[in-house]
Amino acid sequence: MKINGYNYDISMVGTGKPTWLFLHGFLGSKNDFAKIVPRGTCVYVTTYGFTATDKQVPATGFEYQNQITDLVKILDNLKIDQVNLVGYSMGARLALSFAIDNPTRIKHLFLESGTAGIADVDARIARQQADELKAKQIEANGLIPFVNHWETIPLFNSQQNVSKSAKVFMHQQRIQHNPTNMANSLRYFGTGMMPNWWKSLATMAVPTTLITGELDKKFTNLNNQMTELLPHVHHISIPNTGHNVHFEKPDKFTSILNKENNDEN
Repeated sequence: MKINGYNYDISMVGTGKPTWLFLHGFLGSKNDFAKIVPRGTCVYVTTYGFTATDKQVPATGFEYQNQITDLVKILDNLKIDQVNLVGYSMGARLALSFAIDNPTRIKHLFLESGTAGIADVDARIARQQADELKAKQIEANGLIPFVNHWETIPLFNSQQNVSKSAKVFMHQQRIQHNPTNMANSLRYFGTGMMPNWWKSLATMAVPTTLITGELDKKFTNLNNQMTELLPHVHHISIPNTGHNVHFEKPDKFTSILNKENNDEN
């Protein structure tokens, strides 16, 4: 689907209600959620600049306002009024931004290993500088050395427990992207560049489910803090699981989506 000059890669699976919209994480694609097929109609979107065949795209397209505008147009073109919106990591940050700007388009918000941004100004600047350094490393050396290091950081330790074929799939997906696009994603929509949404959480009327892996202490703690502020929220922490819950425990993740939707109804 061509939106504002960019060709989005979108898949739809299933029929009926509810309608789900899935947003992947950094270095991912719509294929991240291939094993996540809850009841209803599922729409899987590869977000701006993350399609494997992409050439270099305009950097400002990664800004959250532009990505949200495109997502609204995608839903409009598909004639979808409301969705259960599911976002993982970077996709969770985009999903939260979408829900805050367009609450009437969301029936239920599911944030997997997400954050509401960085409130402290100095910490925001430090994160921007750290992401700029990563961006320059990607541009200078390419994605393969960056991904090789990325896969060894403690945040992803528990992913060593998945099957060999799953690890190969994830690695190949991470290295197939356009390096300049990945660098600009960090620059224009890294955690230090997204809005500070902490101050907006208390007024969110959208029912929200937060999903984290118990082994991911950082994001479990962040989501505990978000739980204290969100008025309509359920935080689910999955034992023996790390940052990427849907990758490590796809059946459990799918059952959570179905149950939370059923409970709401």
